Formats: sequence, C-alpha cells, structure tokens
Amino acid sequence: MPESTDGRRVRGRENRRKIIEAMLHLISGGMISPSAEEVAARANVGLRTVFRHFDDMDSLYRELSELMNAELMPIASAPMPDGDWRERLAELAMRRSLVFERMMPFKIAADVHRHRSEFLLNEHAQLNTLQRTILRDALAPVLRLRGTTLEVLDLLLSFDSWRRLRLDQKLSVSQARNTVLTAANALLEAEQE
Repeated sequence: MPESTDGRRVRGRENRRKIIEAMLHLISGGMISPSAEEVAARANVGLRTVFRHFDDMDSLYRELSELMNAELMPIASAPMPDGDWRERLAELAMRRSLVFERMMPFKIAADVHRHRSEFLLNEHAQLNTLQRTILRDALAPVLRLRGTTLEVLDLLLSFDSWRRLRLDQKLSVSQARNTVLTAANALLEAEQE
C-alpha cells in the first residue's frame, strides 16, 4: 500500500506543478483571465484535478503570487550600492524595469480580478507600500524626500507608470526606463537648487 500512496503523492505534486505552469504560460501569453477549464486543458489534466489542488481561482493566484515574489523580491529589495543620488536612482530605475517587465502580465491579470478578491486587493496594497518603502530607503541616505517630491517620485517610479509607458505609449523597455529616469532626475535636480 505505501507504494501506491507514494505514487499518488508524486502524481499529485506533478499535477499541481503542471497546473501552475499552465496558468503561468496562459497569463504570460497574454490571456488576462484564463478559466479553470483553459488551465486544465493546458495542463492536460481534468477540471476536477484543478479544483482538487486549488479550491478556487483565487487560491491559484495566491500560488502564482508566491512564485513571483520568490523570483522578484531578491532583485527589488537587494541593498543599494553606495553612491550619490544619481547612481542610486539609476540603479532603482534599472531594477524596477526588470521587475515590472517580468511581473506585468501577472499584475494585469490580477488587477482584472482584484475587485472581487480580498487576497488580490491586499497584494495590490502591499505592492504599493513596498514600492514606496524601497524608494524612500534607496534615496533617503542621500536626499531628504518629503512632501510633493516624494509623491511625484512615487508616481514616476510606480508600476502604473511603467505599464502606461510600455503598453499605452508603446515605448521599448529602454525608452520607458530612460523616460522615468529623465523625469526623476529633472525633479531631483530642481530640488537641489
């Protein structure tokens, strides 16, 4: 009996992995709101198997969020190198372009469902808080960020700005990064005068 139990566990872990990979693939391919049926078909498992591993689509988004956080947090929250504010700002813009570009399809998909998901609402709020904290920590040692300057920088370096530059304005990654960096540099240069 232990062999058959172990076999079921192995198949269960394999099916769970296939479901997660299917969801990642569908969202990465531009499908904003894949259904459980589409995920099951892509994973080559039955619909019941999807719901055996995930109570609902929200629990699948939770798992995707954990994977994204594990991949992207080391980039986003790595200690800033020493240097003046210009170097630190350039590093921050570079990191955010990498992180935002990778997470964009998943964030867009999550935002579609955010209004009906407590988990996704919390994830959105945590992302906004994290962006602001990293910004403040990255530049606080070299600048006094407060008031309007902090608010404008927070907006310029946000995921929402990145999404607009990349999708609505159709800028390349380097053009979007240079746009953000140019605006942020101009703001901070003016603050130094």
